[in-house]
Amino acid sequence: MSKEYRVRCKGLDEEGRGVVEFNGRKFVVKGLLPGELATMELVYRAKETGAKLCKVLEPSAERAEPACPVFDKCGGCQLLHMSEKAQAEFKQGICEKLLGSFGKVRPILTAENSKNYRNKIHAAFAKKHVGAGKESGLAKGDDFGKKKSFGKGGREIGRSKIISGIFEEESHRVIETTDCLIQDKRAAEYLNTVRKLMQETHTEPYNEDTGRGTLRYVFLRTGRKSGEVLMALVTGTSDFPARARFAAELKKRHPEIVTLLHNINPQKNSMVLGKKETVLYGKGYITDTLCGHTFRISANSFYQVNSEQTERLYKTAVELAGITKADTVIDAYCGIGTISLMAADYAGKVIGVEVNARAVKDAVENAKRNHCTNVEFICQDAGVYMREQAAKGLSPQVVIMDPPRAGSDDAFLTALVTMAPERIVYISCNPETQARDLKKLTANGYKAEVIQPVDMFPGTKHVETCVLLGRKSDEYLYYDYEP
Repeated sequence: MSKEYRVRCKGLDEEGRGVVEFNGRKFVVKGLLPGELATMELVYRAKETGAKLCKVLEPSAERAEPACPVFDKCGGCQLLHMSEKAQAEFKQGICEKLLGSFGKVRPILTAENSKNYRNKIHAAFAKKHVGAGKESGLAKGDDFGKKKSFGKGGREIGRSKIISGIFEEESHRVIETTDCLIQDKRAAEYLNTVRKLMQETHTEPYNEDTGRGTLRYVFLRTGRKSGEVLMALVTGTSDFPARARFAAELKKRHPEIVTLLHNINPQKNSMVLGKKETVLYGKGYITDTLCGHTFRISANSFYQVNSEQTERLYKTAVELAGITKADTVIDAYCGIGTISLMAADYAGKVIGVEVNARAVKDAVENAKRNHCTNVEFICQDAGVYMREQAAKGLSPQVVIMDPPRAGSDDAFLTALVTMAPERIVYISCNPETQARDLKKLTANGYKAEVIQPVDMFPGTKHVETCVLLGRKSDEYLYYDYEP
């Protein structure tokens, strides 16, 4: 039996884990809150020694009982043991620590709905063997509902079933979840249907280590206002004998699934969707309404996962930008054109730049759908485009940028400074890389006027931030803007 040690939590790290001191060393303990007295055990790994929470002896007033039964195993949410007030304070603190040196950080815009907000969901599949009160063994045969499982020497130990869920943190072991607190409520029903169809058609889960099996993931996009659903059945190879049966049954049982795709992803990586897909029925996309505009959304297109908070974020961004009909706006990393079309309502011209060809196709269609004639979309790497246009002397009044988690590269930022727009609105899902980029921008003639955090991802450690930058030589009217 592992030895337990009493510790007092001193604070939280950037991941939301408790920080403790023991024998002159600092350890991080998942699930521990500041001020709490608890017991922990040491976990010995190949290259380091970690710590695991055993029991909380003196709980914090901000401790909440996680409503998720697999919170301690699943890596999807990190903060469900905190009250919503504590979650907001934690995220506010992270933003102030990383961005506070650039200016005052506004109070975080918290979410009214902290549950069932995700409009994009994916689930992995595996076989689970149960019997004799425990999970073990390898399935002998592929009739999961009927065949028995056997251990050493062929001893029967139970039966097997198909499970779906999310990967355990830092592993590819599937944690079974029949429901999820943050995903669209309808997802559980769809996944239950898929599991039943797998049983009925003897369709095995794909094993990326052996390359055997068929179904790897189910990917879902849901229209929060339209009610439309897109489903992609992701297989490890092109071989999917039961796909016609899946298509017929899903269309019959769930008519709100208006598009069904067969996507193929043979790669051993963390990406859910592969590059090749076939439309089994429907148009290959869904539509939804955001900020008064209707958008066409494909499986691979970027679309924020929390529609309600996205409206608050984008309205804040466009308001801060102070766009007028005299302005040319560049929307870098524009995706399917969500911000571009909002900006087009106020601007003289908007140029959206995006490297994903499918997203650009959606963006062009979205402009037509919303009768926006003053917006143009360019399929090109944002950094390359900015360098080329800076060399040609293009000087927009406003640049809105929403890069991926890695932030922007030096080439993009150098070109941006060369263009010298009057205002830059920088949206980020990673305040750490945003702080790195702001350091370069503020060293080259810009100052942060407004820093606005938005809680796009309740229950998780992640936070979105929107920063307005103006040129140091300019007086900017929106300095005192309050959302």
